[in-house]
Formats: sequence, structure tokens, C-alpha cells
Amino acid sequence: MTAPICLLTRPHAQSVAFARELPGIEMLIAPILRIEALPFDPARISAAPGIVFTSANAVPLAGPGNGKPALCVGPQTAEAAAAAGYQVEEGPGDAEGMMPMLPGREEWLHLHGRHRARELPVQGMAIYDQIAQPLSPEAIALLSGDRPVILPLFSPRSATLLAQAAVSAAAPIATVAISVRADECYDGPTQARLIAERPEGVSMARAILSLRDLADFAERSEKPWVEAAEGRR
Repeated sequence: MTAPICLLTRPHAQSVAFARELPGIEMLIAPILRIEALPFDPARISAAPGIVFTSANAVPLAGPGNGKPALCVGPQTAEAAAAAGYQVEEGPGDAEGMMPMLPGREEWLHLHGRHRARELPVQGMAIYDQIAQPLSPEAIALLSGDRPVILPLFSPRSATLLAQAAVSAAAPIATVAISVRADECYDGPTQARLIAERPEGVSMARAILSLRDLADFAERSEKPWVEAAEGRR
């Protein structure tokens, strides 16, 4: 019985941090995106009454919080913002779920990447870019082999890029998506599909760990199966 291997394709620092949440699973880190700062006006950040963070990628670029209030999409982003000195309020895990929390905060500033999955009804400023890059030769070899691969999908954009990168994959693949939207954006080969119970890292890790003893995803069904946020469907 061949244990599956997890292919982590988030930016390197995030992949390394997330790997610590996956005991007992072999992993290959091969980022498909890299983060680069964009030119932006730091005075807008200083002048804003509060900050909205929908990704931890924005936190180190935003500078020290000095007690400024920040609404953060989920626990990982909240942890990063708190460590940077922001007074943090944690959201439900995705931008859509944050919408009821935004009325009255129209003057706050949403710091985001050039590519964003959801535009929020607050002022926005792009402060970083998520630049696509090819998978490493090791990752391509893994997808071309016969060992089962767990493929986490952490955003709609990375899901789209991974579908393109894996289009000719021979390996049995199980995708684990952070949201329904991310799952929908992956149209590459897969024998199993899971969607995290909540759109945050802890639920992603739990879903991935549920697959660690499954050697052949194809044995589940002749067609892909999906475990959604509401349960199996």
C-alpha cells in the first residue's frame, strides 16, 4: 500500500508553515505563485481608520499595526496581524462571509493582491502581486508518476493554475479545496474531491489528514466524489 504524498503549491513561506499542521504526511513543496510587493502609498494605510486583511500576504507589507483595528478574514491572517501589532477582529474564513461585518467600515482600507477573488464594499489598495510560476521539475515528475497525490487548492486562482499544470497528470489525484469556489475552478484530473468544512487552514489540514491512509483514490468510485462543507454529496 503506497501512502499518498501532499503537493503544497502555496508561496514557500506559507507552505512551510502549513506543512507543520500535517504530521505523518510526506510533502513536496513546489510553489505555483510567488508574492512580490507593488508600489503603493503607505500614507493611505496610516490615514485609514482601520484595515481589512483578506490574506496574510498583505500583513508584512502593511507595516506595524501600532494598535490600529484590523478585520481579518480568518485565523491565520488574524494571527499574523496580531503579531504585527494590530487590534484584530477575526472573520469567518472567506471574503464572502465577511460581507455582513463591513457596514459602517466604508472608510476602512482593504489591502489586497493584484488578483482578488471578491471585491469588498470598502476602499481597496493592491499592495502585492501573486505571480504565476511553473511547477518545479520534481512536482511535474510526481504528477507524471503513479503515486497518489493530495493536491490542496487554497484559492480560485491557484486552483485554475493547478488544473492547467496537471492537465496531463498520470498520478491519482485527490483535491482538497478551501472553498466551493476554489473547487469549481479546478477542472483538471482528479479521482476524489474534498471541500474543507470551513474556509481556513485548520479545516484544510483536517481534510488532508483524512486522506493519509488512502492509497488509491480511484477505488472510491468510477467518477469523482465530493465532500462539501455541508457534508457528503
